[in-house]
Amino acid sequence: MTDTSGGRFVHVLALAVAPEWRRRAAADRAAELAALCDAERASADVGVASLVFTSVGLEPGVDLVLWRTGESVDALEQSAARLLASGLGRWMTVAHSFLGRTGPSQYVVKPTEQEQGLTGENPGRYLVVYPFTKASEWYLLSREARQGVMNEHMRVGRGYPSVRQALAYSFGLDDQDFIVAYETDDLPAFGELVRELRATESRRSTVRDTPILLGVRRSLEQFGALLGVRA
Repeated sequence: MTDTSGGRFVHVLALAVAPEWRRRAAADRAAELAALCDAERASADVGVASLVFTSVGLEPGVDLVLWRTGESVDALEQSAARLLASGLGRWMTVAHSFLGRTGPSQYVVKPTEQEQGLTGENPGRYLVVYPFTKASEWYLLSREARQGVMNEHMRVGRGYPSVRQALAYSFGLDDQDFIVAYETDDLPAFGELVRELRATESRRSTVRDTPILLGVRRSLEQFGALLGVRA
């Protein structure tokens, strides 16, 4: 049995701002942004930590991507509800939502720093995150066969040290099998990594790995500036 102790629940929350909000008076928009920032800071009161990434104009229907972790789904729900009820949050809709839980890998005895992304003090400039599902045939392979395939996959990944990965398990929690996330300061290197991984054996077992969400690491105040709110 896999040890599930010590993990945290992960919630990727992608939000869209209603077009009508952009046409509101400047003072109203500034006040509503401030209320959203206050609600996000209050997430710490229920043990929820967030990393903020913006995607204004980069992804249809997505303006903000939050990578959120907490000790329980209850805390994540409470935090999200507060966020969506506060100021600008009332003008936002949920474009995508992925749930999972961190835990030890079946294929790595001792994860390297590269395999512990989104947990360091200095997260990468860019986030790329997506839901990932494998075919049933993958789970019916022997443990040895799967380990061999994953060894090749990990060998390729370790050739790109500027890209760090985070993985959360979604079995029984959401539609996908995993939430896969990468943080990096080097998007061209990430693109080369993905291209090389396409040619590995592990690709045969992929059923779905979309939508891909790309975000830029910023504060909520910087998010407001992108939306035309002056400090």
